[in-house]
Amino acid sequence: MHYLGVTYDMKHVPELDPGFIPFGVWADAYRKGAEKPLAIAVERDKGHVSVRRTCIHGTPDMAEADYRYVERYVKFLLWSIGGFRVYICGNDPIAARLAKEYAADGARAFDFDFFHKLYKRDLEVIALPLDKCPEPNEAPVPIGGHMDGCRIGFDAGGSDRKVSAVMDGKCVYSEEVVWHPKTQADPTYHYNEIVEAFRTAASKMPRVDAIGVSSAGTFIGNAPMIASLFIKVPRSRWNEVETIYDRAGAAIGDVPVVVANDGDVTALAGAMSMDVGSIMGIAMGTSEAVGYVDADKNVLGWISELAFAPVDLNEEAMADEWSTDQGVGCKYFSQDAVIKLAPRAGIELDENLTPAEKLKVVQGLMDQDDPRAQKVFADIGKYLGYTVVEYSHFYDIHYLMVLGRVMSGKGGEAILANCQQVLNDEYPELAKAIRVMLPDEKTRRVGQSVAAASLPELRK
Repeated sequence: MHYLGVTYDMKHVPELDPGFIPFGVWADAYRKGAEKPLAIAVERDKGHVSVRRTCIHGTPDMAEADYRYVERYVKFLLWSIGGFRVYICGNDPIAARLAKEYAADGARAFDFDFFHKLYKRDLEVIALPLDKCPEPNEAPVPIGGHMDGCRIGFDAGGSDRKVSAVMDGKCVYSEEVVWHPKTQADPTYHYNEIVEAFRTAASKMPRVDAIGVSSAGTFIGNAPMIASLFIKVPRSRWNEVETIYDRAGAAIGDVPVVVANDGDVTALAGAMSMDVGSIMGIAMGTSEAVGYVDADKNVLGWISELAFAPVDLNEEAMADEWSTDQGVGCKYFSQDAVIKLAPRAGIELDENLTPAEKLKVVQGLMDQDDPRAQKVFADIGKYLGYTVVEYSHFYDIHYLMVLGRVMSGKGGEAILANCQQVLNDEYPELAKAIRVMLPDEKTRRVGQSVAAASLPELRK
């Protein structure tokens, strides 16, 4: 197979998506024979810097391949690590072209706007000589695992909110309540619902020592900077959103409050249940949610918003409606992937159904061993197998826990089986190094809200 002058191999081409060009597989092939050094540094808040060193070809006939490689590499770094400043060290023309794309009026205007909102400053791309590349300054920090005392754990989902009361590691009360955060423009609604959940859990314990929150979104400290839960809230009232969890905690008492991304809390739940590190959690639901805990059970301080990171280089791949980019993770590891592939398999879906209902239709067919549905879930498994190659270049993964509504039933089993087959047949070293799995029963019992309760360390 060929793309931009690079030949790469795939034994398990997705049957319903034969144009799929996995970025990790292509990048491995591209780097063979590339000898011109290039360094990419990404700077984020508090002076933290991540540095990746690679090589490009640097010849006229490979100019487009060089740019495609670097642009997608930068895109992955931004959406895995986060950042407001990108240094391209060793190639000024590529840096200049990237600066035009990652601008308010460029092809990557969505990325520019997202990181502006996150860090409250413009995203910059800066050219530097190779020997002037900034030094790395990473800052992994421990996450959770604290079970002493009387704790509240809150999980802010898009359609329901869960809260648990946890005493010395034992869940003494848990409830799940339907709410509608994504349709409410007044953040007072969100605040009142969160406080009500906190107070309900508090009433089940003699006191409250700490509050932990698992929430979708991108955070600076406890402040949600961008979060779909508050999608209708105008930016003019965003200061109320940024302080919402701290204010809700203060309504309960003067106790430590820690907020973490729900993907990282998912990985934490797995790490706690199995007592392991180097674990990535991927939740395939409405979108793709990812979290990661390193070998020392630390979080890296990265955003890990891999829903918007590149997976497929096919220039005719389906575009994500929000980010407008093509070939990004949310179209491969979510209910959107099922809905995308189903018509190609000959499954007609009623356009009046919601995305969740369309997923259930295909899952129902899968439960009946419908060969069309089997092709859909088999291809998502192939997507995952080849994408594990890519993710393993950026994260040290020993355990990959895959969950979410797309992984339910026979469909989830088919996804895992096909992912494993790709790794076994083409990447045996990765197959040995990475255990791909569903959450075990203990992880399910720990649950998101109970893992969230473990986030704060008690004051001494």
